[in-house]
Amino acid sequence: MWKEIRERESGNLRPNSFSNRIRSSRVQSLQLSNHKEIISPHRGSVNSLQVDLTEGRYLLSGASDASVAIYDVQRATDYEGGGLVAKHKSLVVVDKQHEHGHKYAISSAIWYPVDTGLFITGSYDHHVNVWDTNTTQVVMNFKLPGKVYRTAMSSLATSHMLIAAGTEDVQVRLCDISSGAFSHTLSGHRDGVMTVEWSTSSEWVLVTGGCDGAIRFWDIRRAGCFRVLNQSHSQLGRRPPLLERSVLNKGSTSKSTSTGQSSTTKARAPQRKMAPGNGSKQSAISKIPSLVKGSARQRLHPGMLSSQDRTTAHYGAVIGLKATEDGMYLLSAGSDSRLRLWDIESGCNTLVNFQTARLQTGKAMQLSTTQDSTLVFVPCMTSVKVFDMWSGKTVQTFRGHYDHVNCCCYSLQDQELYTGSTDRQILVWSPSKLASDELDEWSKIGKSSTLDQDNWSD
Repeated sequence: MWKEIRERESGNLRPNSFSNRIRSSRVQSLQLSNHKEIISPHRGSVNSLQVDLTEGRYLLSGASDASVAIYDVQRATDYEGGGLVAKHKSLVVVDKQHEHGHKYAISSAIWYPVDTGLFITGSYDHHVNVWDTNTTQVVMNFKLPGKVYRTAMSSLATSHMLIAAGTEDVQVRLCDISSGAFSHTLSGHRDGVMTVEWSTSSEWVLVTGGCDGAIRFWDIRRAGCFRVLNQSHSQLGRRPPLLERSVLNKGSTSKSTSTGQSSTTKARAPQRKMAPGNGSKQSAISKIPSLVKGSARQRLHPGMLSSQDRTTAHYGAVIGLKATEDGMYLLSAGSDSRLRLWDIESGCNTLVNFQTARLQTGKAMQLSTTQDSTLVFVPCMTSVKVFDMWSGKTVQTFRGHYDHVNCCCYSLQDQELYTGSTDRQILVWSPSKLASDELDEWSKIGKSSTLDQDNWSD
């Protein structure tokens, strides 16, 4: 770290590069924290974790005993071990004894993206509740036709306040907080929907993964899904950066003007026209044989050919989805114990070979990535594996839980990882601390350190 500081002071290292290097070094030194501990009040498996998106300070957890809790991960409630171990007890706990609490397991607990005044819970009792954090009262309730597996809200949305809910029903429903009613019903899956994920580049695009093995893209402004991912539709490697792609495009256009229309420009022409909901429909319809009558076209699923509509992304249920921060790639996990990385623009499987990982197949699981999306944290039975996003190699393996890990959440503020398990515990994985940091903590709590004292000190 001192080398980076010297380069930063001399002007050889830009501020962004300096912060990125510090973050990456902190991530690489993650280990089970010996100075921070979260006291879990749950009496069932922890199914969902999320740190608020505004301050990065409050951790929300939901468990199978129908309880939900909130913790302050930056300010401890108590200290042990002479002040070196910070204890974080729950600030708010709501369980099934609450008059409006859930009756069955909470499968999903998420923060309202704008502030910490609201949070949303989804449960196996077929309800999605919107809670007021200050009063711990339900301000809105949505009744769904089946068990709620996962809920999600867009962190980019400025035009809507929609909660996407994936249930054991084949239809995905969007709950509107502003009106208190269902605004959309998305039909296309042939089995229950295990996971939902909003795009990180567009507030209108929703991605869903179902028990039928399909991953569908929806533009909520238009009818029908505009893309279904196909695991056999693949391409090797990552797309070149934006600057390189612009150079390649200029080169291809110059060649086409000099030598006529080339095959590469012909292949790229449909991709330039593609837009969510519109372009895929045009490209799909253009491939229909001329012998097909107009009535047959109307019977097709909106925006999709019947052959494409039945394609699958996994050989089992899709149990986890995570989009990269730049919105260009999507990581999916299936009950076939496979991880796949998808190029969102082309819809291709990038064929990144993630090393063997046994995944829990009984329920939906929560994935997490670092801020630059170079590493992904995946619950693998009783451990959490850290994979390099672009090579698929296992970087680290975290072992500390005594039962299956269900969820993990990476804090961008503190570069810490929080994991929840069936053993009812929430573990903290934090970067290794320097001796100077420990001395600062001792001074903050008003205690003198004994590290620099000896038997002859007064």
